[in-house]
Amino acid sequence: MPAESKVTASTARPSPAPLTERQEARRRRILRACAQLASRGGFDAVQMREVAESSQVALGTLYRYFPSKVHLLVATMQDQLEHMHGTLRRRPPAGDSAAERVAETLMRAFRGLQREPQLADAMVRALTFADRSVSPEVDQVSRQTTAIILEATGLEHPTPEQLSAVRVIEHTWHSALITWLSGRASIAQVRTDIETACRLMDLTAPPAAR
Repeated sequence: MPAESKVTASTARPSPAPLTERQEARRRRILRACAQLASRGGFDAVQMREVAESSQVALGTLYRYFPSKVHLLVATMQDQLEHMHGTLRRRPPAGDSAAERVAETLMRAFRGLQREPQLADAMVRALTFADRSVSPEVDQVSRQTTAIILEATGLEHPTPEQLSAVRVIEHTWHSALITWLSGRASIAQVRTDIETACRLMDLTAPPAAR
């Protein structure tokens, strides 16, 4: 774990106040600069001083928004997922079953990350390095991923079993992304694993809905 990402429980951040329009614009510049640096050079290319210079904010200001580059990269992943979610809403997945729709959705998201492998690797490494101080950002990533999966299912009132299946699918997707980035899995293997996990959605559906 990089020293700059270590924050003790006693220094954990309180819930932030809503950002003003100007602050939100500054935050977006920071996230954009982080994504650009990571796209060019991966995790190691994201240095807080360079992010500050690229986004035209003072270094101290950057640290007020993001206490470390791990916080920053996890927030960048949440931002990237949010953009993906918007694209998926404009072009909903096809498929007769929930399993087919979720598998198509996650493979489309995977292909989006595949186009920027250095950025994807940097964000996934940040998730791996994240400690308790990064919990709010990690929770945002998880909530965004869950929302994407649930929307693809078309379920308005998922059962506890279906929510459990969503969590398994989410874990499988993240694991598949890690194994692909490390060169231990092919894209075909990623697809097979995701499709296998997604079939849990059909297995947990009430008998009348199958």
